[in-house]
Amino acid sequence: MNCKNHPNREAKQVCISCGIPICDDCAEEVKPGEFYCFQCAMIQSVSQVGTSLTDKRQRTEEKKRKSRKLKWGPFHYFVILSTVLILVMWGVIFFGGKQAPGKAIDFTNNPRVFLFMVDSCIKRYAHFEGNRYPDKIADIMPKYFSLKEDRLILLKKLSYRKDPEAGYFLSFADPKPERMNIILSPGGIKYISVDTSEGN
Repeated sequence: MNCKNHPNREAKQVCISCGIPICDDCAEEVKPGEFYCFQCAMIQSVSQVGTSLTDKRQRTEEKKRKSRKLKWGPFHYFVILSTVLILVMWGVIFFGGKQAPGKAIDFTNNPRVFLFMVDSCIKRYAHFEGNRYPDKIADIMPKYFSLKEDRLILLKKLSYRKDPEAGYFLSFADPKPERMNIILSPGGIKYISVDTSEGN
C-alpha cells in the first residue's frame, strides 16, 4: 500500500481520522501511537479549542435552568446580564475576525500544524479585509492570530510571499533535507522535494 500523497512511497501509517494511507513524511503523531495526515492533525488541534467552548456553553445553560427554579432576585438578573455580555463577547470574537482564546498548543512539536494554522489565519484576514491578502505575515498579528512574545520567533521559520496571481505562497523557510516541503496557497497544497544538493 502506497502513500496517497506520494504514490512512489510505501505507506507505513494510516490516518486514524480519515483512513488514508500515509508515509512517514506525511504522518503527524498528535499523541503517542496516534497518526494523522496534515489536515486531520490541524483539525484535531483546533477541535480541542472548540470542545472547551462547548463545555462552557453547557455550563451556562445549566445555570439558566437552575435559576428558573429559584425565586428571581438581583443576583439572578446579574447572572443573566453577565451571560448575555459573555455571549456577545464570543460573538464578536467569532464573527468579528479575532481568534478565540483556547487551550495552548505546543507548536514547537507540531510545526506542520502551526503552518496550517497560520494559513487559515491568512484566509480569515482576506475574508474580513475585503479579499486582500496581507503584504507580510506579521500583518495578521494580533487581530487574526495571537502569539505570546516568546513564540513570535516561530513566524521566522515560515516563508510568506504575496503573489498577484496566486494570492500568496506559504511554506517552511528552511525545510528539512530529504523531506517534502509543503507549499500552501489559495489554490491548495503542493509538495515539493527539497534538493539537498543546492548550495554545494
